[in-house]
Amino acid sequence: MFIRNQINFPSTEDIQRRFIDFPINEIISYVDYLPEAQEGRCHIYTYPYFMPYYGGITNNFPGGLFKCVRVVALHDGHPLEHEFFLQIARSFPRVEELSVINRKSQNRKQSYESNTGNQNLSVIEYSFLGALDLLNVHDDYIEEFLINSKTCFPNNVTLYIHYKSLQRVTHNFTSDTTRINCGKIDELQLYAETKCSNSSLQEYFPSAKIKYRI
Repeated sequence: MFIRNQINFPSTEDIQRRFIDFPINEIISYVDYLPEAQEGRCHIYTYPYFMPYYGGITNNFPGGLFKCVRVVALHDGHPLEHEFFLQIARSFPRVEELSVINRKSQNRKQSYESNTGNQNLSVIEYSFLGALDLLNVHDDYIEEFLINSKTCFPNNVTLYIHYKSLQRVTHNFTSDTTRINCGKIDELQLYAETKCSNSSLQEYFPSAKIKYRI
């Protein structure tokens, strides 16, 4: 449910009291407040969780194991760091469709880059991922998924992305850091103002069927 009046916004404790007759380990609840949107979001569900979809996930996500979930949507007005995506991959090991909405840059990106060899950076594996939506994100999250030292996914992924964002992150389709994961894309849904004639684009995505969304 969505609540726009912060004064009346319930706390996690308020919600838990409403389920006092339920065993405490059966009801999971937490509250998000998105100040820029003046919007609140309450998550209430039984655990174990048997639905195939879990949406509106933010940094407040408490974790857990969700074996039945196939579609995951992340949406936060605060930065999402690499450790958060590691938690998401572990919590949703069978995720097939993943979308991210976040326009805030990552806070700890620079510390990762300054760490020679990314020794403390765990590579995140999405073993069953088939669709990745990065249309409404800061460039940092495109790098989070396309740089192979951060993320590994299968060879049959459909990527939804804006052309200009992709062009920036790949340094006009020349960067070696994103080349391996881009080579695994088998369908590229490009959102652009006009269809772009760029021979290096197809070379950079050798396995991809490229479709333009004007």
